[in-house]
Amino acid sequence: MSMTMEDDIKRWTAKRKAALAVEIIQGKTTVAEAARAFDLTPSEIEAWVDDARRGMENALRAKPMDIREQYEKQLKDLQEAYGEAMLGLRARKKLPSLLGEDDK
Repeated sequence: MSMTMEDDIKRWTAKRKAALAVEIIQGKTTVAEAARAFDLTPSEIEAWVDDARRGMENALRAKPMDIREQYEKQLKDLQEAYGEAMLGLRARKKLPSLLGEDDK
């Protein structure tokens, strides 16, 4: 996919996203240039590039995970991070009472 080849893209298919991600990974263009050229947000393009890298890494594994396994692992990691964050919040709320600094 050349930057000049399809300037008026209405729908970003997986094939088009992958082609743009490959151009960015190969250094043919930058996220900022692509965002300006296609009127997309840099974060949206960066997410596509991240997904492409994860997909390539998974494809090159000795035993690649299927899509469901990938999502389940990502969900588990997010749930663990959420649990840790909640424990931290609870500890911060409880700290003043443990130190005898209750605001009454």
